[in-house]
Amino acid sequence: MATPSCLSVFLLLLVAFQSAMMNANTVLPPPRCRPVLASTREKFEFASNLHILKAELFLRSSVGRGINDISPGLVQGPAPIGAAVADLDNDTRKIIEELGLASVGHIRAIVNLTSLEAPLRRPLLNFSAQVFSGFFDVLNVTLDPPFNFYANTNSFLFAAVYFSYLLKQYYAGIMSSIVGNTERELAAGIGLYEAASYGALRSQLYDRANSTVQPYPFTVENVSNLTAQIGNQLGGCGVKDEGLIVPPPLGAEGRTTTNVIAADVNSLAYKRTEREILRIVFTTGNATRPGGAYPRGFAGTLYQRILALNQS
Repeated sequence: MATPSCLSVFLLLLVAFQSAMMNANTVLPPPRCRPVLASTREKFEFASNLHILKAELFLRSSVGRGINDISPGLVQGPAPIGAAVADLDNDTRKIIEELGLASVGHIRAIVNLTSLEAPLRRPLLNFSAQVFSGFFDVLNVTLDPPFNFYANTNSFLFAAVYFSYLLKQYYAGIMSSIVGNTERELAAGIGLYEAASYGALRSQLYDRANSTVQPYPFTVENVSNLTAQIGNQLGGCGVKDEGLIVPPPLGAEGRTTTNVIAADVNSLAYKRTEREILRIVFTTGNATRPGGAYPRGFAGTLYQRILALNQS
């Protein structure tokens, strides 16, 4: 066997040294903030729960229709409860309808380009006003009357932004682990769209930052700070959401107070794992205790594994 050259040995040692240094400098998140081991198929199946919620909520709130009215046979399961047409201004109604229709397209793409088959299972969804109102209970904030996100455009935009944000964060988190060229392109395409969707809706909120959220005396900016605190507390893995206005040290490059897009110190997208998302959408702070918009939990094998392993 030929003896390796000194240069070859040096290069091998250099690679090993760099690898060791990278591992030494890598700070792993605490166990409850790490992603659950899952296949590409399972990740898309998990995401489909969020896509179905977004499509159903946006379509039913804007034009009073659901997924099967647009694409019969795409999903199957109990009809959402508590849905209502929101009192939106005309421009916002058009935007919400468009994003709802786009979500139907994303669901169809997942079916066509992955091993998942139609009809996808639709989990029971609760769209009653009380669900989002209960979100504020996390901070022991009592609103009189209780918060009704169907009541006006300002109120509805908070719900719309939040569910778009969670999808954006989930795709940001799974992008690098998706296996298969077609699947990677699909994840990238959906992720980019969800980022744009979030940005468009968040811009709508920012334009209204100083207006009041009727019938309360506080402003859109005030509520954005509250919802950010609630999401961070429920998620349980640090600051991954922020209000519309921040102190200058927290703005982009420490030079602005505007915060149209929530991002970290380097203006990189925040990521959230499966369990973080479940804790938030369940409004229980526990990935194994359903509630909120998903009274019976998610559909799919990844969620069932989380339950079986009691990974709260």
